Amino acid sequence: MPTNIIMPALELAQETGKVVHWLKRAGDTVRKGEPIVEIETDKITVEIEAPASGVLRDVTAQEGDVVPVGRTIAIVVGTDEAGAAAAAATVMPPASAAATGAIPMPPTAVSVAVSAAGGAVKASPLARKIAEQHGVDLAWIRTPSGRVEKADVLAYVESQKASGNAREGRLVAASPKARRLAAARGLDLAALRGTGPGGAVLAVDVPAARVAATSPASPSAPREAAPGLNAPSIGTVWRIMAERMTASWTTAPHFYLVREVDVSRLVSWLDRARKQTGAHVTYTDLLIKLVAAALSRHPRVNASWRDGAIAQHTDINIGLAVAIDDGLVVPVIHRADTLGLAELAARREDAVGRAQTGKLRPADIQGGGFTISNLGMYGVDAFNAIVNPPQAAILAVGRIADRVVARNGQPAVLPTMMLTLSCDHRALDGARGAQFLGALADLVEEPLALLV
Repeated sequence: MPTNIIMPALELAQETGKVVHWLKRAGDTVRKGEPIVEIETDKITVEIEAPASGVLRDVTAQEGDVVPVGRTIAIVVGTDEAGAAAAAATVMPPASAAATGAIPMPPTAVSVAVSAAGGAVKASPLARKIAEQHGVDLAWIRTPSGRVEKADVLAYVESQKASGNAREGRLVAASPKARRLAAARGLDLAALRGTGPGGAVLAVDVPAARVAATSPASPSAPREAAPGLNAPSIGTVWRIMAERMTASWTTAPHFYLVREVDVSRLVSWLDRARKQTGAHVTYTDLLIKLVAAALSRHPRVNASWRDGAIAQHTDINIGLAVAIDDGLVVPVIHRADTLGLAELAARREDAVGRAQTGKLRPADIQGGGFTISNLGMYGVDAFNAIVNPPQAAILAVGRIADRVVARNGQPAVLPTMMLTLSCDHRALDGARGAQFLGALADLVEEPLALLV
């Protein structure tokens, strides 16, 4: 029977995905596990594999299309099922809930299904939240596994809209942030004009709708760039980066701690590490190692602010801010405290390489508890980084430069580095942040303390 290829949920908060490039075309023969399409989320581009062997048919999402999670974008049929697959495609709506195996049940059958099940519907917390936002009873959705996931709810919502069975005012497509903003401003989502996929209301549409209400200009009139200015296109990564950094800057109460540290011994350590390991160890690798050690001594810094509470991370996973043409991504070095310098350098080189070529995997960007942003290679002395939500802190690293400092009451020229710790005051206070930065500074100035 035909196997549906759906827009997958590669990240917890993902709502849509962009079709970047079809590696196979309609009519091509594919093998199970063979890459067939490249999908872009807000952070990564990943190749999606064929779920079955057969012939690729009914490609409904073209390159450049932004598609909701859970929607069918193509099907794979057996070589002897081409005719049957074509017939099935004519009766299956493109947003069918069957995209993920979620089968919509008519409301009249709900009571029978619930009584037969003899208990509550099994569903993930995120699926319950999305169902509540859309006014969907989870008992209306059936899945082969018996557990309802996020993609199942989104697919059901799409199928209801496609079939015209959505109840008035209950299934307005909108992002969670847009719903919060609309509620805070007393706006009706159904009255807003969404610019997202399928007319979904995004966060940017809510304040724009308020302005549009008092603006004499037509809402459909295109925006024109000011004379002499270009309007470069903004990719998904850059747009999401802008949204996340704006949200962090406007919601997280930032404070900053600054230390100038003597790196004389760090410079010597780098030379020895390269000779002993034979690996291309960098200052960034040494800093990751030292930050991991400082986090193990001050675990409260290895935390996040989630749902109004502090969430403590058990593993020390350090993110590394990497600049790419499309914006900024943060691949994660998992369990950095357990890695030797050679392995750490190899992991860092692999992660940065994947980031720069757009080949990061979902696991490469998940689980980070602390972030390092190093602009020293650009000649920057010091800067204040914006906290990477929901993490509690981020370390900004400046360049190594010879500076005049006091040594034993006398002026001396030493290589120093500026470290700036940006903190979210909801998850971290000044004293704990200062203790962590002090421990890190001590380790930078005397790396042999790692052996103690």
